[in-house]
Amino acid sequence: MAHTPFTGSIPDDRLYCPAHDMWVQEIGNGEFRVGATSFGIFLAGEIIAFTAKPKGASGERGRGLGTVECRKTVLAVHAPLAFVLLEGNEAAEERPRLINTDPYGAGWMARVQASDWMNDRAALIDAAAYRQHVLRIEPEASFV
Repeated sequence: MAHTPFTGSIPDDRLYCPAHDMWVQEIGNGEFRVGATSFGIFLAGEIIAFTAKPKGASGERGRGLGTVECRKTVLAVHAPLAFVLLEGNEAAEERPRLINTDPYGAGWMARVQASDWMNDRAALIDAAAYRQHVLRIEPEASFV
């Protein structure tokens, strides 16, 4: 079966974690929305289930924020920043297709309070750098 290269978007209005293919968007007052990038979903395969940690849970950058189930495996969702979970996206838990079809909009995964933003910010990259990261892995990728 022939390989189909990645085609997708990488919005300029957020920061990216290349280690775990996650995005972070500041929404104010130290709160952030977090989700999987379209490239991360491309690599994992179609997400058929998503479960966030419970409200109030905390974690460090790189640790579990929840889980996703793909066709062949269950994966931890690695947080791109240290956090206290304010809410998981119930709509995405009920309809995981939202994560696949609108990962930067209705398919966000969690709203969190940052615990160590000054240090975690240094590990994140902007959209242009993330596009370069994608092209190193997938040289035939294209962006819409």
